[in-house]
Amino acid sequence: MISLTDSQKIGMGLTGFGVFFLFFGMILFFDKALLAIGNILFVAGLAFVIGLERTFRFFFQKHKMKATSFFLGGVFVVLIGWPIIGVVLEVYGFFLLFRGFFPVVVGFIRRIPVLGSILNLNTACKCSLDSSKGLKIWSSGL
Repeated sequence: MISLTDSQKIGMGLTGFGVFFLFFGMILFFDKALLAIGNILFVAGLAFVIGLERTFRFFFQKHKMKATSFFLGGVFVVLIGWPIIGVVLEVYGFFLLFRGFFPVVVGFIRRIPVLGSILNLNTACKCSLDSSKGLKIWSSGL
């Protein structure tokens, strides 16, 4: 079992509430206040979970500056009152920031007993993730 420190537990709660407020803000037709609260809670929760120094190093690596600019720029645009444009910028920045984690997530989903058999990506198509060219999908000849 994974043991979490108290600050990591607080961070998980903040991140969860942040995702909830972001989702709820989008459901309510991009409500500015809910999206702003969700953004602040999500970033604060991330800092609590992995620590301030590691958060700073993650966001401000040289090769991730474009992604960080889009993500934090989107947060800023939501805070100044343009929620739809801000969310689009955030989503693009989020995918650029976390694209290295997607193969890990796919591998994890394949190992879950029920989801792995339902979403067996190996039989329907073969996929590979090339960091320089993006996601490649080709048919397996079914």
